[in-house]
Amino acid sequence: MAGPRTLIESLDLTVQRGELWCVLGPNGCGKTTLLHTLAGLRAPAAGAITLKGKPLADWPPGDMARQRGLLPQAQHDAFSASVTDVVLLGRHPHLGRWAWESEHDRRVAHAALQAMDLTALADHDVTTLSGGERQRVGLAALLAQDPPLLLLDEPVAHLDLHHQMTALDHLRRLARERGRAVVMSIHDLNLAARFATHVLVIGPGKHLHQGPAESTMNEVVLSAAFGHPVAAERFGNRNVFVAD
Repeated sequence: MAGPRTLIESLDLTVQRGELWCVLGPNGCGKTTLLHTLAGLRAPAAGAITLKGKPLADWPPGDMARQRGLLPQAQHDAFSASVTDVVLLGRHPHLGRWAWESEHDRRVAHAALQAMDLTALADHDVTTLSGGERQRVGLAALLAQDPPLLLLDEPVAHLDLHHQMTALDHLRRLARERGRAVVMSIHDLNLAARFATHVLVIGPGKHLHQGPAESTMNEVVLSAAFGHPVAAERFGNRNVFVAD
């Protein structure tokens, strides 16, 4: 069996409220591992991660769940449940030990369903949904959780164009208007250029580039990271990236 690999080294990253970070890089570079580590699901091999100045290990699980939420790449449903009930799971960190969902919790869940264009599917069995529909249910549950920090692993990978734009626009508004911090991995360079305020580019040999999206996403950085020539063309007020 192969030994462990060091995927990301000497990363010094600070994410502030109101920022939307896109994590870019080729398959296997460590994007998912980074998000899981930031979420506290695995410990870093070295260094420390803090949330609001407090080490992750010092946060009680319930308090942590109210502060950060994670949307993984894959959604697994062991049991049948309605779409509404799955989205309401996002409210559990806000409930007492024996409490049931209140009308407020249901309003938050229904607003999340509406934001992800799921109102018509609210009563459907989640196990009958398509992959893209199930992904939107996961997004809605994260919105219902309403943490200050949202971590998302390829949140729009299974979505059609309309729902990609709907989801990313909503995440951008959460950052801009409600001061949420968003960190997500994504493969589409042009979606990242359109929606990100900041990017972290993970390249071969653990090379890292980070900063404001407009200045960090350039032909040199992206070509080196993905091992293929990337050209940039100006379209309106933003760059459009194409494989050269």
